[in-house]
Amino acid sequence: MLRIIFLLSLLFALSNASVQDFCVANLKRAETPAGYPCIRPIHVKASDFVFSLGTPGNTTNIISAAVTPGFVAQFPALNGLGISTARLDLAPKGVIPMHTHPGASEVLFVLDGSITAGFISSANSVYVQTLKPGQVMVFPQGLLHFQINAGKTAAAAFVTFSSASPGLQILDFALFANSLSTDLVSATTFLDPKVIKTLKGSHRFISLAKTKSKHSP
Repeated sequence: MLRIIFLLSLLFALSNASVQDFCVANLKRAETPAGYPCIRPIHVKASDFVFSLGTPGNTTNIISAAVTPGFVAQFPALNGLGISTARLDLAPKGVIPMHTHPGASEVLFVLDGSITAGFISSANSVYVQTLKPGQVMVFPQGLLHFQINAGKTAAAAFVTFSSASPGLQILDFALFANSLSTDLVSATTFLDPKVIKTLKGSHRFISLAKTKSKHSP
C-alpha cells in the first residue's frame, strides 16, 4: 500500500513539475520537435507577450496580396502554446491562391473591405461566402481554401491557426513548380502536356522573381 501511495505521489509531483504558465522562445537556441527552449522566467518582460500586426503588408506583387506572419519566429511568446497568427492584406483584385495548411485549422476575421473566401471539403463540396468587416470564417484543417478581394478598395483580415506550425502548400505550385516530369504530371492530372509546359514555365518565372526579391536590398 505504501509503495502504491509513493508511486502516485511521485507521478503527481512529476506532472506538476512539467506544467508551466508559458515558455517564451529563446530564438538563439536550436528549435526541437517540441519547440524552442524557454527564456528563463526572470528575464521575461510584459512586452514579450505583445506583437503588432498593425502595419499593412506590401501588396505590390503578382498576387496583389501580402501575408504578415505572427509565428514563433516573429512572436516568441507563442512558443509551446499551439497557436499562431498572421495579417492578410489584399489590394483590389488581390488573391490568396488555393492552398492548404496540413497542420492547422484557420479562423479568418475581416477588418476592412470585402473578402470572398471559401474551401472545398474532402467530398468536393464547395463552401463560399463573401465576408464583410467583423465577420469570421473558419477553414478546417487540411482542406483547400482561398481568399479574394471582392471589392474595389483594399481589404485586410487577421487569421489565427490552431498550431504554432500550420504549414502551407499552394496548389498550383505543388502541381507545376515541382521537379516532376511533364509526362508524369500529365498522366496524373489528365492535362495536355503543352498546357503543363506553359504552366511550369510560368511558375519557374514566379519562383525566379521570388528568389530575386529575397536577395534584393
